[in-house]
Amino acid sequence: MTEFMAETAETQNVTRHEVHTLDQRRGAQSPILRVGAEFAGSFLICFAIYVLSSFGIAIYGLDLAALALGTALIYTAVTTVFASLSGGQFNPAVTVAAMLTGKTNVPTGVLYVIAQVLGGLGAGAVLRFVLPTSDSVTAKTWMTPVVNGFDAGSVSNSTISQAGLSFGITLAIIVEVVASVIIVACAMRLTDNDGRPTHGYALAMGVTYGAGAAISYPITGAALNPARATGIAVFAQNQGLTTQPLSQLWVFWVAPVLAAAIVALAMIIAEIVTTRTPKKKAAHDESADATQTDEVPADGEISESSDDNGADSESTKSIDVTSGEEA
Repeated sequence: MTEFMAETAETQNVTRHEVHTLDQRRGAQSPILRVGAEFAGSFLICFAIYVLSSFGIAIYGLDLAALALGTALIYTAVTTVFASLSGGQFNPAVTVAAMLTGKTNVPTGVLYVIAQVLGGLGAGAVLRFVLPTSDSVTAKTWMTPVVNGFDAGSVSNSTISQAGLSFGITLAIIVEVVASVIIVACAMRLTDNDGRPTHGYALAMGVTYGAGAAISYPITGAALNPARATGIAVFAQNQGLTTQPLSQLWVFWVAPVLAAAIVALAMIIAEIVTTRTPKKKAAHDESADATQTDEVPADGEISESSDDNGADSESTKSIDVTSGEEA
């Protein structure tokens, strides 16, 4: 019996050691897998949106509704594929908010941002390489609907400039901040404290990106994502566009990051308020309990009071008896 128990204990120790070793291997590989998933997802999202905006608008004249729907489907599909590996952020603004709220640690977040930007750059490079050009159809024709900009760099500039109008930097920043707030808030709401997506995350993110595209595309070309804006800006530079994309790229970093900071600040304030409220309630309950305890007499006091009342009652009875005898 003793030998059997010893063998069982040894087997359990070996099993635990194997499981621990396997967990260590998984832990060592998981950061690489997560960063790789962010790179691959960002590449696929950016390339698909570049192609949709370029060929779809230049050849087929896609309208705003089709563009918004296509954007929503792209983000939904890619997020569904990679969300279980990396959390499906694919956007430096979402990653910044996750770092500020503690959902993603800073080293991992920095690697995520680098991977996302590299994914966007890779997509921009591939698009530039595969674009068909000729003497009559230059890269400008394909890239104008894809790049993000404002004023002369807006995708709507050729239309509204005929009426003496332009979409300036103020409008561009406001639109990009509002759209990014919606996207970042949705991402933070549908991830747990460790940044893991909850049920329905992919679909919700697709809807929010589609809504953001509908809001901002006529004005800025719907950047919504610094990685997406950077990837095409680098490879559309010096391609004969009305405005050099890199000169306006800073707006499409500042606006989303500002939106991330706004969402993170709102979440932190909300957490502080919700944490303090139960504490105040608990303190109030303790004070009420203490007051009730002070008002209730101690057992000894009750006994003494009862004894005094009994003595008074006996004295009264003896007086009545004496009075009766005298009568």
